[in-house]
Amino acid sequence: MLDKRAAKAGAKSSGPPLDFQEHLQRLEAEGLLSRIDRAIDKDSELHPLVRWQFQGGLSEDARKAFLFTNVVDSQGRRYDVPVAVGALAASARIYAVGMGRPAEEIGDAWMRAIANPIVPAVVSDAPCQEVVIKGDALRKTDGGLKLLPVPISTPGYDAAPYLTATLCITRDPETGIRNMGTYRAQLKATDRLGVRMAARPGGAGGYLHWQKHRKLKRTMPIAIVVGCAPVVMFTGPQKLPIDCDEMAVAGAPIRTIKGVTVDLDVPADAEFVVEGLIDPELLEPEGPFGESHGHVALEGYNMSMQVTAITHKRKPVWLSILSEVTPSESSVMKRVAYEPRYLSHLRDTLAIKGVRRVAMHEPLSNL
Repeated sequence: MLDKRAAKAGAKSSGPPLDFQEHLQRLEAEGLLSRIDRAIDKDSELHPLVRWQFQGGLSEDARKAFLFTNVVDSQGRRYDVPVAVGALAASARIYAVGMGRPAEEIGDAWMRAIANPIVPAVVSDAPCQEVVIKGDALRKTDGGLKLLPVPISTPGYDAAPYLTATLCITRDPETGIRNMGTYRAQLKATDRLGVRMAARPGGAGGYLHWQKHRKLKRTMPIAIVVGCAPVVMFTGPQKLPIDCDEMAVAGAPIRTIKGVTVDLDVPADAEFVVEGLIDPELLEPEGPFGESHGHVALEGYNMSMQVTAITHKRKPVWLSILSEVTPSESSVMKRVAYEPRYLSHLRDTLAIKGVRRVAMHEPLSNL
């Protein structure tokens, strides 16, 4: 069941939904959400069932978000948390619902948001901390991360369940500016994750922060947010300056609250937040994982995150994205945002007046 507060908020609000469950309510009202109430195995069925609509010949306009309300695993364990897939960007139309505006206005909306940042509002009480799991509860055999209905993205290939729809918040220890990136996180133990931040030459923003913490010989605080306002989630894969506070360019006033075990501000209305510390020196094997280019990224050494707390709403929804072979949810997310951004750069910044359109190429992951 979705939280009734989100439904009430969705009925009254305009503009982008500032709560993920409010976003699901809007998708359902638009006929863009399919509920699956029969038991679905998150380890072998859940992602492949949604991926069929990308690989089975459906047009993009026919794709929907899926909400699985009866999730089990390969051992027969049942989870009381629904899982949403395709809810951010199964299609440009779904992305547009998350932005609260028509698809053709998304490019201009991002440009305005970047040019006019809105400082987040800090609160002292928040839905994302209605339930707090920490200490010994994280280390129970069936506790900690094992309580979460994390799907296996590519059954038969991935080494473990992975957090894929992540918003990983870190902070530069020198400037204090935060970064929010979308990095996959492998379940390693009930209180440990393997986080991949070095996904491109030079490393992502979080990786640059880790390098600075490494020089200081200090652990790096991190908060991994799963499920919040789509406009906030969309900032993770955006192309933004490295010193840009991404929480401020969501184009809407975002409520934040301090983490319970780390000194980082997180979206107050998030579904889940996994807090922890990343070791400044230790790297451990992470992977293999079925990647967006259609091949399996082999095992490599990546960051080791010790989980210090898991917080969530009283009635949360888990969010996962499809990031396997294109077309996929991640390629749509990049295409819808990047095309107008690159067009503006070529035409307006570089003054190449003959450019009429930029078209991202999905078979190349839109990169």
